Amino acid sequence: MGVLEEVKGKRVAVLAGGQSGEREVSFRSGGGVLQVLQAAGIDAVIVDPEPNLAGQLLEIGAEVVFNALHGGAGENGTIQGVLEMLGLPYTGCGVLASALTMDKPLTQAVLRDRGLPVPDHVVISPATASSELEAAIRRLGVPVVAKPACEGSSLGVTICKSEEEALEVAGELVREYGRSLLEKFTDGTEITVGVLGWHERTRPLPVLELVPHKEFYDYEAKYTKGLTDLICPARISEQHTGEAQQLALEAHQVTGCHGISRCDMHLDSSGQIWIHDINSMPGLTETSDVPHEAEALGMSYQELVLEILASAFHR
Repeated sequence: MGVLEEVKGKRVAVLAGGQSGEREVSFRSGGGVLQVLQAAGIDAVIVDPEPNLAGQLLEIGAEVVFNALHGGAGENGTIQGVLEMLGLPYTGCGVLASALTMDKPLTQAVLRDRGLPVPDHVVISPATASSELEAAIRRLGVPVVAKPACEGSSLGVTICKSEEEALEVAGELVREYGRSLLEKFTDGTEITVGVLGWHERTRPLPVLELVPHKEFYDYEAKYTKGLTDLICPARISEQHTGEAQQLALEAHQVTGCHGISRCDMHLDSSGQIWIHDINSMPGLTETSDVPHEAEALGMSYQELVLEILASAFHR
């Protein structure tokens, strides 16, 4: 049975907005999804989650949920738990995979345990002593990347060029975000690979190369048209292409992702690929990575959205 038959006569709630720092981006993703669903004749409405999300969904008679939330409760397993309790089919990763992949240090620990390549890093918190912080920075070297442990869209990420800057930024980071990490800087080609499908249909998309016009692929570069060149397929060797796709697929499976994910990586000058992050609900805006990868495969935005919707029925 196709997805249009699956949802015939059912109301689809598109979750968008939320209370994270990625609220506006989520509305852009949700708006694109809503257009596709309504154009396909599906009864779909946008729902901006409030504390009484269960009541919101019951009030509108939602029978299926398309999760277009980014960051915060929409991507850390919290809202997934509400949907599980309500017994509603929903798109994207489940409770455990969402919670795990939202936490960068835990994700990297799981990946490293399974033999997948992740950069060296040190977890820091408000309890980290200055001496420990200084020792960590000396060990990782500069430049060093400072980032929150549980944020998406490169929020709060800084590439620190000196030990003094790293100490200052690390202090500000833990004050604003709490638990964070310092990560060994990886120079080279920035690439990302989306993964789509479920069970035997799970497969990696083409490798996308990111060439930001700014220092790195930060929040502004991600969501401002023209600030990043999205090159797909990436200008890397066939061998590295296959390796990146295989790593993305393994990372998706190891962390228990479902339906969709995106693996962010660097190919360094020695030919080594490093996994930085797994995103359990990648952006679906006009400047987002996964739609570009799907397009390179000959898959329209409408086909992409409908396949993600179909994954809700095959958890």
